[in-house]
Amino acid sequence: MRIAIFGSGGVGGYFGGRLAAAGEDVAFLARGAHLNALQQHGLRISSPLGDVHLPKVQATDRPQAIGPVDVVLFTVKLYDADAAAAALAPLIGPDTAVITLQNGVDAMDMVAKHVGEQHVAGGAAYIVAVVDQPGHVRHTVAQQLVFGGRDGRRCHRLAAFEDAGKRAGLHARVSTDVSVDLWVKFVRLATWSGMTTVTRSPMGVVRDHPGTFEMMMAAIDEVIAVGQARGINFPSDLMEGTVSLTKNFPAAAKSSMLEDLERGRRLELPWLSGAVVRIGREVGVPTPIHQFITTVLTPFVNGSR
Repeated sequence: MRIAIFGSGGVGGYFGGRLAAAGEDVAFLARGAHLNALQQHGLRISSPLGDVHLPKVQATDRPQAIGPVDVVLFTVKLYDADAAAAALAPLIGPDTAVITLQNGVDAMDMVAKHVGEQHVAGGAAYIVAVVDQPGHVRHTVAQQLVFGGRDGRRCHRLAAFEDAGKRAGLHARVSTDVSVDLWVKFVRLATWSGMTTVTRSPMGVVRDHPGTFEMMMAAIDEVIAVGQARGINFPSDLMEGTVSLTKNFPAAAKSSMLEDLERGRRLELPWLSGAVVRIGREVGVPTPIHQFITTVLTPFVNGSR
C-alpha cells in the first residue's frame, strides 16, 4: 500500500523504515539536514530488534510530489501539528486515512479541522526512538501501534494498514475504542515525560529512587482522575499494567521531551502535563504534581535555539 510518513523523525522514521523494508511503498516527508541525508544516503535504523539500511528512499518536503496515498502516518510534534495538517491536502484521496500519532489527546480534532473527520483516525504509538544524527534513527524499545476511528469500526483502510504493519514485524492493532487507548497512553506518557524531564534523568533514576517513584505514582493518579471526570472508562488493570511497564523500561530510556530539552528544542509540555492541568481545571480535578512539572518546565518550552 502507499504510505506517507508526514514528519520523519524518530517515530515516523522507525515505522516508515520498517514498512519500507517489508516492501510497502513509503514516502517520507522531512526537512533540513535530515531530509538531505535521506535523499543522499537513505535511512539507517539501529535497533535491538535488528538494524535496517535502506540505501534509497522516497524523501521530499513537498506533499505535492507524492500525491494521494492510502495512509498518512502523521507524526509531527504537537507544536507543529496545526500548521502541518494544513499542508495535508495533496496526500488526501477519497479513501485516505490520516493516522495521528501525536502525544496527548488533542491531535484528532486538530487534524480533522483541515481534512475532515471522515479521514482521521487516532493512534497511540508505544516506542522509544530518536534521530540521533541526520538520516539515522536510534530505536531503544517497543514498536506498538494502536489506531482506530472514533466510531470504532474496522474499516478496510485501517484493516489493510494493520496487515501491512504485521508484515513489517510491528505490533499493529486496529482499536475498537481509540479514545480509551489515547487516554491510556496519555496517563503514562504525560507522567513519564514530565517526570524524566523535570528531573533531567532517565527512567531508571526516576523509578528506582523512592521519592521520585512515589511522585510518579501520584502524577499517574492525577491523570486517571482527570480522564474519569471526562467520561473515560479506563481498564481495571491500568495502574498495575503501568507499574509493570515502568519497571521493565530500560534504565537508560529517556522520554522524547527530555531528549528535546537536552537538545535545546521546543517542548510538547502544553499538550502533556500542561494539558493535564488545563483539562483538570475544566472538570474540577486538582493536579498539583502536573502543575509543578508545568511550572518548572515552562521557561524552557520554546527551546534555546
